[in-house]
Order: sequence, then C-alpha cells, then structure tokens
Amino acid sequence: MPNILMIFIDGVGIGKEDYEFNPFFKYGFNTFSELFGGIPSLDNSLLGNKNRFLFPADARLEVEGLPQSGTGQTSIFCGINAAKLIGKHFGPYPYSTLIPIIKEKNIFKHFLKKNQKAFFSNAYPKVFFDYLKSGRQRLSVTSLSCRLSEMRLNRITDVRKGNALTAEITNERWNLKLGYNLPVIKPETAARRLLRIAYKNKFTLYEYFLTDHIGHGRYDGETETTLKTLDAFLFTIISEMNYEKLSLIICSDHGNFEDLSVKTHTLNPALTITAGKNSEKLLKAIKNISQIKDEIIKYS
Repeated sequence: MPNILMIFIDGVGIGKEDYEFNPFFKYGFNTFSELFGGIPSLDNSLLGNKNRFLFPADARLEVEGLPQSGTGQTSIFCGINAAKLIGKHFGPYPYSTLIPIIKEKNIFKHFLKKNQKAFFSNAYPKVFFDYLKSGRQRLSVTSLSCRLSEMRLNRITDVRKGNALTAEITNERWNLKLGYNLPVIKPETAARRLLRIAYKNKFTLYEYFLTDHIGHGRYDGETETTLKTLDAFLFTIISEMNYEKLSLIICSDHGNFEDLSVKTHTLNPALTITAGKNSEKLLKAIKNISQIKDEIIKYS
C-alpha cells in the first residue's frame, strides 16, 4: 500500500473566474493550468486526468454561516462534522468541547495505533515553544493533535538538517520576521525535501497558512510572490512524485484567498487535489471536508 502525503493549505476555495479579485486568474498558476488543464472556477470545478484530479469539497457542512478554521480543520483531521456537532462554525482555534475528540480521533493517532510512522513535517520557531512553556494552550488543530498524540514537534535544528520545513516553504519569513539566519531555499528544493520525508513515513502532513493570512489582510506586494512560491512548490510535488509509491491529497478548510474582494472567509467549496495511488477513488468518495480522513484511511 502507498505512503500518504497530505498538504493542508489554509483558506483556499474554488471561486469565480475573476481576473481582478481571484489571484489564480489574475497572476496565473502553472500547477493548475499545466498539470490539470485549467484554472478551477465555480463553473469549471472538476479538472484532471487518470492519476491526478482537482475538485471541490463542501466546507459548509450543512451549517449556516461562514466556515471557520477551528471546526473545518477538526472536520478534516478527525473525520467528523465538527460544525454540526457544536451547532456552528467556530475558529480560528478548536472549540473546547472538540478537544477530547481531537485527542482520540486525529489522523496521526490512527497510524500511531497501528505502529506506523506518522510525521508532521512543519517546524516551529523558539517563540512557539516559549508560548507553550508559558502555560497558554491556544493551538491550531494540527499542533494540538501532535501534542495530544505525544508526537515531537520539529524545531529550527530540524530545518537546518533538512528534516523539516518552515510553514512558509522557503525560510525567508523566519529570517525577516523572527531574526533567524537560515539559508533561503527554493520552493522546488523544499518540495523535494518534503517528498523525501514522505517516502520514509506511512503518513506525512505539511501545513501552509499564508494563503489564509493574505486573504484576510490583502497585503499589497505579497500576494503575487506568495502565490508564485506556492505554485513552484506544488508543481514540483505533483510532477516529480512517484505515483505508485505515494498517495497525495491537498486540501483546505474553507474559502478565502480565492476572493480578495473581501477580508472574510467565503462560502465557496474548498479546493481539493488527489494524485498518485487511489487518486480517482478519493475523488469519487470525497464530497465534503469531513470525509477526507476516513477515505484516506480506507485506502492506506
């Protein structure tokens, strides 16, 4: 059976064909146009071929209001409809009553119980570990899942050794924002590093958050450069991965980045991509984000 690589991209939906406010149309995105035959839109939301597919997954989960990260990510990583369970969309952090569910049902725990290697490939800076030492515990679903599963979290030393990635791919923001002196790497290098990690573990997760960050802030000058970095990273992953040894799923928790006319999340379906082993089976099975975990497990 194949190893599984999941890339979670925060806040990316499939939106309108809009050359002013949808960055994928405004700036172009080679991963979509060259590997899937076009830029996805609400009118053209299913793209792909026999071993890689791009398609929408419902993020609203039959609950009124704008989807949020806390419930959306819990739904993805735990295989439950978290928004319906608590009666509302909630975020950015998970609702308190969801924490016991995250502890028991997170996707890392499934593989660890079977004595299979599960790895969260993101590294955290020193300020994050200082935050933990302070006793404060407002964590994202992914980092909370790791801590509740007693998984080690990667540090800057792991980045230097090539055994982990920073959350912004190239290390550049860690240098600019946090004062580190890491080598700035190309997104293609980061992608190949992640593939090497994925071949060593039954399940590997990488999380990217700048899309949601920019969607909320609409930061001038950052959108295009951020998009180009992500594009080169994903293009390398999808074009160079071993399609027999790896099952890839790229997913998101809600829309945001695809419509920069607003600073809020959107009601658009979440972007989902499958490639490699079992990609067509996953395409046919996943209709909403709460189904992702169970379908991955089914074909693992």
